Amino acid sequence: MIENRIPVHFSDRRRRNIDRLVRRAVTACGVGVLLVMLLLFFWLIVVVVPLFAPASLKPGQTIELTDPQPPLALGLQDKWAWRIDARGAARFIGLNGQPTQPALQLSQPPERVVSSADNQTLALIQPQHRFMLLQPAAIVADIAWRFPLGDTPLALPAQNIDTAALAQLADNRWRLAVADAQQISVAELQADRPPVWQTLSSGATSLAISPDGHQLYAALGRQLQLWSLRGEQPTLQQTLSLPLPVKGLRLLSGGRSLLVIDDNGISQWFSVMQAQGAQLTRSREFTEADGRGQVIAEVHRRAFATLSAEGKLQFFASKQAGPIFTHQFAAGTNHIAISPQGNQLLTERAGQLQKWQLDNPWPDVSWRSLWQKVWYENYPAPDWVWQSTAANDDYQAKFSLVPMVSGTLKAALLALLFATPLALAAAMYTAWFMSPALRRWVKPAIEMMGALPSVVIGLIAGLWLAPKVADHLLAVLLLPFILAAAILLFGWACNKLTGRWRQPAGREVALLLPWLLLISLLTLWLLPAVEQQLLGDSLAGRLQHSYQQRNLLIAGVAMGFALVPLIFTLAEDALFSVPAALGQGSLALGATPWQTLTRIVLPGASAGIFAALMIGFGRAVGETMIVLMATGNTPQTSGGLFNGARALSANIAIEMPEAAAGSAHYRILFLSALVLLAFTLVVNTLAEMVRQRLRRRYGQHEGQG
Repeated sequence: MIENRIPVHFSDRRRRNIDRLVRRAVTACGVGVLLVMLLLFFWLIVVVVPLFAPASLKPGQTIELTDPQPPLALGLQDKWAWRIDARGAARFIGLNGQPTQPALQLSQPPERVVSSADNQTLALIQPQHRFMLLQPAAIVADIAWRFPLGDTPLALPAQNIDTAALAQLADNRWRLAVADAQQISVAELQADRPPVWQTLSSGATSLAISPDGHQLYAALGRQLQLWSLRGEQPTLQQTLSLPLPVKGLRLLSGGRSLLVIDDNGISQWFSVMQAQGAQLTRSREFTEADGRGQVIAEVHRRAFATLSAEGKLQFFASKQAGPIFTHQFAAGTNHIAISPQGNQLLTERAGQLQKWQLDNPWPDVSWRSLWQKVWYENYPAPDWVWQSTAANDDYQAKFSLVPMVSGTLKAALLALLFATPLALAAAMYTAWFMSPALRRWVKPAIEMMGALPSVVIGLIAGLWLAPKVADHLLAVLLLPFILAAAILLFGWACNKLTGRWRQPAGREVALLLPWLLLISLLTLWLLPAVEQQLLGDSLAGRLQHSYQQRNLLIAGVAMGFALVPLIFTLAEDALFSVPAALGQGSLALGATPWQTLTRIVLPGASAGIFAALMIGFGRAVGETMIVLMATGNTPQTSGGLFNGARALSANIAIEMPEAAAGSAHYRILFLSALVLLAFTLVVNTLAEMVRQRLRRRYGQHEGQG
């Protein structure tokens, strides 16, 4: 035989080129994966960052007034501004190049002008206790002043009007309230019908009417009253005594929150259901707000602005106690108007109007409102709430991420608690005690379970498992403890078996599985009947009362079933990869198989087992369909195993198709995705650090093998 020895310095150029090419390809793929992850992070951050950008104000067009009389009312509608001065001249002023319209001279200059909540209708209170309604219609094809009740002034029931309030109930219906120190008069106004006035047994220096016209707020000195205008006769619902005299009342968008202005600043009030019924309750204080000047509430958002006599502008939002934006105008700026969209501002100073571009798209969104408790309108106390949409357009959006984070963690931990004992026990038995012939069948069969689609598991859990658990709730709760006792009893009985049944190793599983199945069926069949005979329906009734069919328990079982194949496969491979010489040496020294497994094999495979658990936890955190279909999809922070939940991933899957691109809802959903991704990376990073530490600690055993 001819011996062909390879020289020590032999080198194949083709093999070197292939190795170099493969090495570069693998490096490029790794760098590409990192770049994709960085790009994903960058994209999410770009979408999310505008949520927390500070508000800004940029100066725009300046317009000189031809007749700079003191203004009584000033408004802003898209490309037009309107103004009513002390001489009774009502004028449309063009912005962005539009020409200024000729002034409309009113028959009598008004003493005061009161606007409805949407700023579409004005009530002009004139001398000699008369009034008329005026609408500034700034439409592209029709720019005019309209008199919905006619241009003839109507009579008021009082001689000296101290305050007034107006609400538009429908297209041709309004409700007007006027008051002096002795009485309040309310009337419903319609075209071609004379107003019928109703007198309330109280006076007022400040009034406010809800946009639907159902509630009237009246303040006189330190007394605040809430009147109901729903029935034929107004009724007094509540009277409050305040520590300081009230200087003014304003309503936020939607009409559910009342702003009370006094010397201490501005406070927000809304109705809260209590034992004695709905009661007006103070929710927060805006102590930095200066109520001595002008206070303007935005039309479509729960935000308002204050302008002091020194020209200091401050913006406030209903979910934040402090100002979200502050700007100092030049001295003499005495009047402002905000566009309905909240993106433009109009100021008047020394006979000049100036338009400002206001960049404040999401005043209610802050880092605090996303993670801390917020007292929302009509809620009894501050809470974490997620409610992005509602049936009406005047709702207050609630964007708290805590319910989804809580639901994600609770569902993932419960699934891991269910899957870990089953998966690790199966992995230890398969890798250490089961015969090789049986292992070749069992391991692929369990791994095939991982191919089941999660939507199928969620469907089975929601439609089949949930009703069955509801019918046998107590038995299901006791089943794990009964099965543990059955396994211990079976282990004791196995020691009594003859050698023929105990050889080869692993044959006892053929007896264990039927035994556990029999115990499970007996528990689910007999326990409900025994419970009804011994305890009656009291215990079952209490459990059923707090039980919801779609709950965390069902989601935990279903997700745990989906995690078992993943954890089992990785843990079994880790156990099987421990050098056989270690186990054989332990057995040769007289240790039992169980001692060898727990003291030699498990420490050596601990790094792989820990990695399996962390990968399973990451899979559970990112699960969508099972949590969506098995938990009832109810975002709530409180509640136990029998209550529903909503996960971050499920929330994104449900609401992203309905979110308007660029809206606060849209960007907060992207923030949810960023939180989920960051949490997964942090958990995986910590898990890898722990795994490397375990590997270094027990690495000497592998070296010895």
